[in-house]
Amino acid sequence: MRSHQAVELLTETADSTDTSAKRARALLAVLRRLVPFDGAWLALADPLGHGYHTLASVDLDDPTLQFLSGPLMARNIEVTGTDRPRAPLSPSDLPYPAEELPTWADCLFPAGIYAALAVSLFVPPGRHVGFLALLSGSRQPPSWAARRRLGRLAPVLAHGIDPMRSLVTAARLVRDAAAGAVLHADGSCQSLPGLRTDALLRPGAALLALAAERITDGQVYSSFLWPKGGRHAPDGHVRVTVLRAPADAPPGLIALILLSPTADVHGLTAREMEVLGLLVEGCSNQEIAHALVVAPRTVATHLEHVLGKLDAPTRTLAAVRAVRDGLYVPVPPHQGPRSRQHDRNGRSV
Repeated sequence: MRSHQAVELLTETADSTDTSAKRARALLAVLRRLVPFDGAWLALADPLGHGYHTLASVDLDDPTLQFLSGPLMARNIEVTGTDRPRAPLSPSDLPYPAEELPTWADCLFPAGIYAALAVSLFVPPGRHVGFLALLSGSRQPPSWAARRRLGRLAPVLAHGIDPMRSLVTAARLVRDAAAGAVLHADGSCQSLPGLRTDALLRPGAALLALAAERITDGQVYSSFLWPKGGRHAPDGHVRVTVLRAPADAPPGLIALILLSPTADVHGLTAREMEVLGLLVEGCSNQEIAHALVVAPRTVATHLEHVLGKLDAPTRTLAAVRAVRDGLYVPVPPHQGPRSRQHDRNGRSV
């Protein structure tokens, strides 16, 4: 196959809709026709900055792969500056012998690997997505032609393994989504390409904690309303959709949080949406009254209005319809009546 045909095939492979792992394996198979190598390691950068996760490899045994995805390799990548946007790097470019790097002395040399080309993979506008190492048993450094070609192909490879692609595809399932974020397992988040950020998705926000709680509870999909501008929704409400991250998302990314405009809320007021949220939690009228700091008779009035607006003859059916249509404001984590203890007179203790 001619080189220009192989480049076209590489681009087509990178654009495919296969899982990221399948695309990665196919990319390495095509890349071998363009930049010869004896072994290859293609890895995703941990979004939390904890090193790299093997995505695909060629002709490397398990001990070598375990070493490459371990902390020593991550440290070597950082020390040599290979984690920055730059041309492919070879051990021959280092100002000191490769033997001084534990990765080479303890792993690669014993495995019969003496040369390599390594490059970090970035997608616009400079987001680090992964790392590629092409390994060789030759004692000769890689040719300049191979370096230049790999440098030109690096953006294609980065696009091919970008984990955000499957997340962006999932986000398109939510109609009119205007803002969004990717939620990490540690509670932090990052912006989703193509969507703006929002103050509701700032670090430490209650909405992030609620989304994480729902994913941890095993929910794959959740939709509800959230007040803007404060608890009493002075700026109205926004619809929130929480989606579990796709199966091929990298470790550490657990969910998508998407914000979109509210549609028909059946005339429900901000207070009635709060009442519905507590009703969905299974709270009694007394518990709702304590949570909202109102009289039980006020709760009864709210519920009467809610049942009428949702055309529900019972509170149970009202709760079911609220969940089905996402017409409620959920109780923030650790702020509901179930997080409190009460004495027999209903007072908080």
